[in-house]
Amino acid sequence: MSYRRRPIDRSIIFPGFDEFRPNLTPREIFEKGSFGGTYYRPIYSSITNRKYSNEHHKFKFLKGIPDRKMTRDYDTDYDVKLNKYNVKVGMTLAEWEKRDWITKEDPYGWVQWYCSFFAGRRRQDLDQKQIQRWQAIAGNDKGRWKKRLVNKIKKKKTTYDDFIISPKIRQTLQHWGYELVSNDI
Repeated sequence: MSYRRRPIDRSIIFPGFDEFRPNLTPREIFEKGSFGGTYYRPIYSSITNRKYSNEHHKFKFLKGIPDRKMTRDYDTDYDVKLNKYNVKVGMTLAEWEKRDWITKEDPYGWVQWYCSFFAGRRRQDLDQKQIQRWQAIAGNDKGRWKKRLVNKIKKKKTTYDDFIISPKIRQTLQHWGYELVSNDI
């Protein structure tokens, strides 16, 4: 892994990818509670026409995270209490596949891409597409969800860590590797 963190905003710096500055590692995304514990559940991908399970075992940095935070069934065992902000956000895998957001290289989606990128895989075509998606959600200049949360906080004249303000947006940003910091306000 070739990255470092900036102390001011905890952003992760990947050499050659200045426009991509998440501040949560893949491990932190799961440790903090995301996807109701279902992200790396067994799936069938209509993109690859294959079944997948235990894909998280490919990433050494996810070792030790309990299966209950990773492989629960989405339809029957999604646990909103596992999510940091105790809310359910996002879409189903089928919805993501319909929107052409899933690739054959990463049949689970963006976080699987981020895990691979974090582990050192570089694929210009995949990286460009996924980093653009990240920028649209959480990026400093274009991140609509990040901007929306910052504006709500400013409107309420409160602080970045007032978790009563938009838990759904906060959970969404966490799924995308970003957690608001004081410098954002």
